[in-house]
Amino acid sequence: MYPKSIKNLIESFKYFPGIGEKTAERLAFSVLNMDKDEVESLSESIKSAKLNIKRCKMCNNLSENEICDICNDKTRNTDLLCLVEDPKTVFSIEKLGTYNGYYHVLNGLISSFNGINPEELRLDKLIERIEKNKFKEVIIAVKQCIEGEMTALYIKNILSDMNIKVSRIASGIPMGADMEYIDSLTLEKAFDNRKTIS
Repeated sequence: MYPKSIKNLIESFKYFPGIGEKTAERLAFSVLNMDKDEVESLSESIKSAKLNIKRCKMCNNLSENEICDICNDKTRNTDLLCLVEDPKTVFSIEKLGTYNGYYHVLNGLISSFNGINPEELRLDKLIERIEKNKFKEVIIAVKQCIEGEMTALYIKNILSDMNIKVSRIASGIPMGADMEYIDSLTLEKAFDNRKTIS
């Protein structure tokens, strides 16, 4: 029912995760309501990001340079290395402004269901980096799920022979959450990570 150009635009928006038919239609009509300069700016931003963004050679984060700004920052704490699943997590932690160490992006979690084996996470590169930079602590900051648990345990095991502390970010019940809606894994972790009230 739509002209071909609009139909193609709608189909293009459906490439994005979580975008269904109705949302794709709204986005397409939003683009049609933009002026020519805005459309060109949007188009250039997409092309520029796709062409200029690459993986940092040290930490595997997203960067416009061979080495990202975080790895190049000499003011950061050289004792700490935080392992994350994907680049989005790096940016989320950075927004908090409380962590000042370095990162290593695993680019996935071990998952037999999804066919992701430990070899695909390039953990040899991680070990090499730890040995070279003499980090004192590795903080595992991956999501609480079966794959996250499996990945954390695997990394803990491969680092057990090295003189390095391996920790995991705490998890528990969010502030204001009703206990009846808390899943069992979160509740279990909340009990395991309980602290003495002082």
